[in-house]
Amino acid sequence: MNTVLSAQNLRKSYAGQVVVDGVSITLNKGECYGLLGPNGAGKTTTLRLMLGLIEPDGGHLSLLGLAVPRHAREARLRVGVVPQMDNLDPDFTVAENLLVYGRYFGMSDATIEARLPELLEFANLTNKRDVKVPTLSGGMKRRLTLARALVNDPEVIFLDEPTTGLDPQARHLIWQRLRELNARGKTLLLTTHFMDEAERLCHRLAVMDNGRIISEGSPRELIEQNIEPQVVEVFGDRAAEWAQSHAARHAQRFEVSGETVFCYVADAQPLLSELRQHPDLRYLHRPANLEDVFLKLTGREMRE
Repeated sequence: MNTVLSAQNLRKSYAGQVVVDGVSITLNKGECYGLLGPNGAGKTTTLRLMLGLIEPDGGHLSLLGLAVPRHAREARLRVGVVPQMDNLDPDFTVAENLLVYGRYFGMSDATIEARLPELLEFANLTNKRDVKVPTLSGGMKRRLTLARALVNDPEVIFLDEPTTGLDPQARHLIWQRLRELNARGKTLLLTTHFMDEAERLCHRLAVMDNGRIISEGSPRELIEQNIEPQVVEVFGDRAAEWAQSHAARHAQRFEVSGETVFCYVADAQPLLSELRQHPDLRYLHRPANLEDVFLKLTGREMRE
């Protein structure tokens, strides 16, 4: 079975407000699929619908060949979940958190104990086996939450912002572990606010806003389809003033954000030549990336 999840026209409203508005996603076996969007876009609600934790107002959904939410319980026995916020039991040790969680899947203590060494090594927590959760660092807690999601050896793993709040070292270790899971044939679906994370990990992505999917494809496809290939960022007190008289002549498109002007171009050389005549301005020339696409599609305004 190549399709492990099929969601068609999912809809969900709360108190008359549409949160998920006709979302359709197909998740293929062995891929890492990313769901991107600003706060309030509907990402977490979509994940909860896929897991059968809430019922949709409309649409059809199957997970691992099982209709959801009707057979959600059976489907979840073959799924791992890393929630947005760690919900580890602070009264238990690292090993006890894994042991108790495994029991929820009907696993015997002997079976769970046999899996513990592998899970602890995967999470780089072997020497923390008998340590209680409150003494762990944030990165350790996140790795334990990931290990816990693997207790039942799931076929599909849902990860809701798995690296939020982590320092760069911890984030890179989580990325390495997720790539290892993918290499083992596990299917991953993650939400994230980190565009570099999505570019590094995801085979395919969907950008979601206001409850709808507004663009979908591989990271490279999204960049090629939605934005000019090169970006020149111009900084300085006079950047906005300079942009009004010069940027439009040398850029296909430009945006002013604070003291920075983002110029999007197919060929940056004419613009760079122009900027060399303004030594009071600083600038950065780089390829377009997924963050540029995200900001173009969802806007630069803050979301609360």
